Amino acid sequence: MITIINYGSGNICAIGNIYERLNIPFMIANSPQEIKGAEKLILPGVGAFDETMSMLNDSGFREVLDDEVLINKCWILGICVGMQIMAYRSEEGKLPGLGWIDGEVKKIDRTKLLHKPQLPHLGWNSINIKKQSGLLYEINENDGFYFLHSYHFVTYNEDNVLAGVFYGDEIVSAVNKNRIFGVQFHPEKSHHNGVQLLKNFAELI
Repeated sequence: MITIINYGSGNICAIGNIYERLNIPFMIANSPQEIKGAEKLILPGVGAFDETMSMLNDSGFREVLDDEVLINKCWILGICVGMQIMAYRSEEGKLPGLGWIDGEVKKIDRTKLLHKPQLPHLGWNSINIKKQSGLLYEINENDGFYFLHSYHFVTYNEDNVLAGVFYGDEIVSAVNKNRIFGVQFHPEKSHHNGVQLLKNFAELI
């Protein structure tokens, strides 16, 4: 069962619609109690880092999430800002992140960008898979994914990098630590690659 966390941020319905089409059981959790004992969690996110962390903290999900992910070792997939808040901190704000994956979030360096509009990084981009993972099974690197962001995840440990994307420089597009996964792109907007990735997450064992 996939449990999508509804704390006020992210494309909840779009993700749910994909799982419905795939005939994969899912539920949308509107309260912290609904994620207790979950098998697999999806943490979506859009917007600014501090705003997203504030919504998560105020929703009551934060403490339960830490228990489920860090103690009970539940599988989790963070999407876009849902991935970024897994870091310790962000240049975009002042609030601490979840700190689940060693790293921080920094603004994309405009000086390395050749084309305008320079930021945000908006639209389709191919990815470079760095490490084999069930999450990226049968993903077409050249077809890529849909991105929308101005900040990127900088890992302290290269072993946590699953994939990169080139935008002026190579930046991280997917991370993993144990059962914790994060993707910078939006699988729910990425056609067949996005559907495949969400299917892969559901099938991880």
